[in-house]
Amino acid sequence: MRALLPVALLGLAFGSIAPAQTPSQASPPAGKPEAPTPVSPVTVMPATAKPKVISTWPAAGATIAPGVLVLKVVFDQQMLPRDFAYSPGGAGETPECLKTPRLLNDNKTFVLLCRVLPGKSYSIAFNKVVSQTEGGGFANVASNRAEPGDLAFSTSSADPVTNLRDAISAAGLTSIDAPVEEAPAPGKPAA
Repeated sequence: MRALLPVALLGLAFGSIAPAQTPSQASPPAGKPEAPTPVSPVTVMPATAKPKVISTWPAAGATIAPGVLVLKVVFDQQMLPRDFAYSPGGAGETPECLKTPRLLNDNKTFVLLCRVLPGKSYSIAFNKVVSQTEGGGFANVASNRAEPGDLAFSTSSADPVTNLRDAISAAGLTSIDAPVEEAPAPGKPAA
């Protein structure tokens, strides 16, 4: 209480003290409204239908050569590059694949480098273990999740595909559509 008394007396002696305002903090003139201050860009996307798988390599039910496989999934809409969900399918084994697929430049096609063994049945699920609230899974640019689906195929006992070039060709892709991107050599700038 004793400490508050000098502060109160100073306030009475000098009147109320307001902090000084800079010209930018002063209120705008009465006739001129203050301009809005942009905080961050916001993009509002129109409502979209759920993306649908329109083709795959291998095709559903197909029998392919064993070895190196470039798994290809094509959607009917542009997709987000970081949203995907592959998981074991209902019937058959799951191929050995890299962890992350690549979205090609058309923004509709995902490719994933895998290996499959001869004489096996394989099954892969898309968006099966993803919930709409948790995020993740294949989604279009409006963040609308694709419907869950399965891809089942088998391998023959034919000679295996042993190199990436042949696997890319089998999937109907070109060298620009490789499922992996090479890192630049040390000391060389990225292209």
